[in-house]
Amino acid sequence: MKNMKKVLKEILSTSIYLLIVLCLTYIVIHFVGQRTQVVGASMETTLSDNDNLIVDKLTYRFRDPKRFDIIVFPFQYEEDTYYIKRIIGLPGETVYIDGEGNIYINGELLEESYGKEVIQDAGRAYEPVMLGENEYFVMGDNRNNSQDSRDPSVGNISRKNIIGRAWIRIWPLGKFGILKHQ
Repeated sequence: MKNMKKVLKEILSTSIYLLIVLCLTYIVIHFVGQRTQVVGASMETTLSDNDNLIVDKLTYRFRDPKRFDIIVFPFQYEEDTYYIKRIIGLPGETVYIDGEGNIYINGELLEESYGKEVIQDAGRAYEPVMLGENEYFVMGDNRNNSQDSRDPSVGNISRKNIIGRAWIRIWPLGKFGILKHQ
């Protein structure tokens, strides 16, 4: 009888421990961070195909996304497909790309150094794109090899659809480190 109580106590203790671990794992994955993998070359040279990242899901609960943040959001037309892009336009701004590939925010030339090359196709930004109060305009760093806000299938990204901010590259180990956003 004494051994049976000891076994039951051990089973209960282990079950409670496993339940706590599962609950903490659920909280971390859903509210703090998650791992994601880069597929494709749209963010080169900043991120490469098969890079593994940790996405910070907590920061945007306390502050709004900023220009040049690298964000993760779902692609609306394909389940379980997520895009990783850089924020170019903020809520309330107007984004325009001229025939020479220059990006203008509210009529002023955007000073940035993330674009890999001169933009060949302005997409829907060949005319000014006005962003709503909770909308962002995103682009890949590899501007001529990126499906981003210039494409009508992606369009403006709603704040509620932003999963989080790319935070740390964990693979390949030779490139391990915190990602530069600003």
